[in-house]
Amino acid sequence: MCGIAGLLGGKDLDLRLVIGLMVRSIRYRGPDDAGNWVDPEVGVALGHARLSILDLSSEGHQPMRSAGGRYLLSYNGEIYNFTELRAELERLGAAFRGHSDTEVMLAAIETWGVENAVGRFVGMFAFALWDLERRELHLGRDRVGIKPLYYGWVGSLFAFGSELKAFEQVPGFSGDINRDALVSFMRLSYVPTPFSIYRSIYKLPPGCLLTVPAGRTSSQRGFSPDPDETAADWRPIRYWSARCVAEAGVMRPFEGTDEEALDQFDELLTNAVGLRMISDVPLGAFLSGGVDSSLVSALMQKQSRKPIRTFTIGFDDPRYNEATHAKRVAQALGTDHTELYISSEQAMAVIPRLPHLYDEPFGDPSQIPTFLLSELARRSVTVSLSGDGGDELFAGYNRYFWWRRIWNRFQWMPESLRHVVARLMTALPAEGWDRTVQIAMAMMPWKGWPHTPGDKIHKLADMLRFDSPAGMYLNMVSQWKRPAELVIGGREPLTLLSDGRRRAELPDFTGQMMYLDLMTYLPDDILTKVDRASMGNGLEARVPLLDHRVIEFAWRLPLSMKIKREGEGKWLLRHVLYRYVPRVLIDRPKTGFGIPIDQWLRGPLRAWAEDLLSEARIRREGFLHPGPIRERWAEHLSGRRNWQYQLWNVLMFQAWLSAHERSSAAAVSHH
Repeated sequence: MCGIAGLLGGKDLDLRLVIGLMVRSIRYRGPDDAGNWVDPEVGVALGHARLSILDLSSEGHQPMRSAGGRYLLSYNGEIYNFTELRAELERLGAAFRGHSDTEVMLAAIETWGVENAVGRFVGMFAFALWDLERRELHLGRDRVGIKPLYYGWVGSLFAFGSELKAFEQVPGFSGDINRDALVSFMRLSYVPTPFSIYRSIYKLPPGCLLTVPAGRTSSQRGFSPDPDETAADWRPIRYWSARCVAEAGVMRPFEGTDEEALDQFDELLTNAVGLRMISDVPLGAFLSGGVDSSLVSALMQKQSRKPIRTFTIGFDDPRYNEATHAKRVAQALGTDHTELYISSEQAMAVIPRLPHLYDEPFGDPSQIPTFLLSELARRSVTVSLSGDGGDELFAGYNRYFWWRRIWNRFQWMPESLRHVVARLMTALPAEGWDRTVQIAMAMMPWKGWPHTPGDKIHKLADMLRFDSPAGMYLNMVSQWKRPAELVIGGREPLTLLSDGRRRAELPDFTGQMMYLDLMTYLPDDILTKVDRASMGNGLEARVPLLDHRVIEFAWRLPLSMKIKREGEGKWLLRHVLYRYVPRVLIDRPKTGFGIPIDQWLRGPLRAWAEDLLSEARIRREGFLHPGPIRERWAEHLSGRRNWQYQLWNVLMFQAWLSAHERSSAAAVSHH
């Protein structure tokens, strides 16, 4: 795994100096080697920081030139089927000097062209390819966005990089904050593709290629970062479409029996896992004890002659501790298991590192345990397999069931009546409901009473105000429900979540939710979190459930093979796993990879949060209205409401802003 960076249009710059600074800023992504290539006449520079995984020799050095001399490649990722592609290319006359997948990529592009070659790759990748003959830069990103790639304009320069910190090294970079993107962040806890937190800097959407001729770098005129904006003069182009895959899967569904589906999926995922076990360095697996990570670990152990390495972290708080489950699964599989129990102090010590690690505001609190797990694994291995993707593909999230329960129970009500019921439910403050339930609990001791019932009743009331499943879904994935009222001068941009015209044509809204999560939450939250946490520790994370062949198979399965009974998803995954692990170890309620942020904010993090949330500070910075923030902060401290996620978004922006201002000042003084 690696980091890439580069420039186009920089004829007046000391290109070697600038590209050197860009690569150095992301060097932790690739601590084993670094390189760059420049052409001052055209003003193009490509840089690379390498974490050596395959072909550890100098033959794997990048940027790498193709055998025919036409192309130069700087690339971050792994092409898992490179051996098969290499054999095919050798039959067509290609010769190879080393054993890296980079060399195979270049030969494939020389032989088949960029788009056709990329369509043959099985893997995760973000790359920059310079065509010396046509003087064109090609940027490409893998099908589901496992690897990051940013690009955009710094003045008249076109720049790209694996992370935003590379752009800060480019002369003239101003770091102007995109207030519209900030609105989306406050809603979602992440900045959605194609936007970044900076104006004029974008994320390349998954499954896309972008071609930039040397003469087009000086202006964004006619350009759109949205591949669906057909009226644009130029834009990213999709070589693989999750929407087409989802729609085609529904049109041509799997017609075999349950047992045939289990057999086919077992074989398909076994192959996907096996490909991701190819490595010239030690590898292991993250193991939480949940369905997805247990299945990946089981299929690794099935294909290994010796015990595989598995890793988990635990917490003393039983609400957040999955280590005991992971240990039992590891014992059943016979893995070489490492567990580490983390104190609250160790977890909180990660928080000051988050703004630098994530480069733009990122509000998913599971970023902290993910970092600690990566840090633990890196002590023993350089590659770790992860179970991410199972929830989105096989219906694992609770919201896939919750919306249907609410909709079926309340859709008969006229909209006006639902609003009346919602007002009645919120007429009593959350703490009032809590006291009422406490009295009821004293009178009727029943284990089913919910924790913080007032909070849950107010959330249910929120749901009743929507007259469509789409509105309910957006409400469920939103932290701040009206974020444009929070950000000064910000307007919420149109995204896949808010623009119904961009959604897939799917017959069931549960499938629609899974599609939306696959396109938004998965790449922009889950995969971003795993990439930064792992790469921040010099660790490569691989995700076999997101092999595009697995995704295409999953979309062909009818919903009945994912959900057999209300409230329990991932039927197919579970029943393949039962072939390897006793059922009793797996069948239990889903728990998230969480930490007690709510308690920390009332306790050991209170002074830190109070400083970042002070009314004077927020007013001085000029990005957010302090009123709603101070109101929620007071309610949270009192224990009347649990606003941990809304407050965490604000805190992550405030902490990032503080670090951003310091780094901008340092960059100005440096230049």
